Amino acid sequence: MFDLIKMEEKRQAETICLIPSENHTSKAVREAVGSVLANKYAEGYPGKRYYQGNEVIDRIENLAIERCKKLFNLVHANVQPYSGSPANMAVIFGLLEPRDTVCGMELSAGGHLTHGHPQVTFSGKYFNSVQYGVGKDGEIDYDEIKQIVAKAKPKVIFAGTTAYPFLLEWKKFAEAAESVGAYLVADISHIAGLIVGGQHESPAEFAHIITSTTHKILRGPRGAFVGVTKRGVEKDADLPKKIDRAVFPGIQGGPHENTIAGMAVAFGEAESDEYREYIKKVIENAKVLAETLRVEGLRVFGTENHLMLIDVGKENGKEMAVRLERVGMVVNVNTIPFDEGSAFRPSGLRIGTPAVTTRGMGKDQMRQIGVWIAQVIKNTGDIEVITKQVKELCKTYPIPE
Repeated sequence: MFDLIKMEEKRQAETICLIPSENHTSKAVREAVGSVLANKYAEGYPGKRYYQGNEVIDRIENLAIERCKKLFNLVHANVQPYSGSPANMAVIFGLLEPRDTVCGMELSAGGHLTHGHPQVTFSGKYFNSVQYGVGKDGEIDYDEIKQIVAKAKPKVIFAGTTAYPFLLEWKKFAEAAESVGAYLVADISHIAGLIVGGQHESPAEFAHIITSTTHKILRGPRGAFVGVTKRGVEKDADLPKKIDRAVFPGIQGGPHENTIAGMAVAFGEAESDEYREYIKKVIENAKVLAETLRVEGLRVFGTENHLMLIDVGKENGKEMAVRLERVGMVVNVNTIPFDEGSAFRPSGLRIGTPAVTTRGMGKDQMRQIGVWIAQVIKNTGDIEVITKQVKELCKTYPIPE
């Protein structure tokens, strides 16, 4: 097992991670997650546990809660969800009855499975789902959302994406939700760091609930939180209780307190000026990379944030992702707007800059990476030479401790 871990450590060190939902955590986060906190059961909440021996654990979880509330302007935060999907599940189970209507973005347009994808997940199997998409330019049509909401009258509306390279307009989502009295849930899993870093408007003023993972651009462990805003409490004073009961005992048992400690560390790191500077560079790098790919002749959707979608030809996504991995550049396949392929054979790639920026790479490196990507996709470069150059770049910009 430890040999395998070393192998994975080597793979990460010698390859360029361009998956926008992946990043490199600090040593402090990893130490918290790998600590003796993994030994402790702590069912319940601080001050109300079903196990003894949780005096220190309570302080740890409370620290994570307070830091989370401060970062995202929340009046209540639950940091126990194991990941993003359970966080969204808790919201849906806490606020809806079976067959109630939930509204979210189509998976093929850049949404998430838990936002009501029909029949595949709990959100589509046990609840009535209506979905909105994007226009030919890849951007959300907010007028379409208003029409869908007016007709379906959902009780919960999800505003959040996994592969959307544009800024989200929270006010327009709030207007749609307000028109039918729905709860507005902002799932900021992919842009939480941008919000903390001041590069994307916060949904706290407009949404009733905020959910998010804590890895990805936030550079924490693989956990999540559900937060209630001031607007949420004004709509429903019992909202914090509904969320907490839905998480435990609704869908989870003992919280992973080692992960919660890692989240507290990451929240603390995100409060720093260094982190805000990092976020600025993430955005700068994404724009340079996108422009380079366009100059190299590729069709690019975006970018206004940290990621972009690239059209690599009908159903060619997987082939190109494998080809790029062979030279040491790791991306993931993704559908593009109005994809002529399918979810299993998409025509695009999703690329982002959080991980490479964590390694200290800048605009010059983005230009070089963009050229390499184009050469591999168009089959115009020497694969052996590119592979060697990628490894050299990784040596120059090692993964920081």
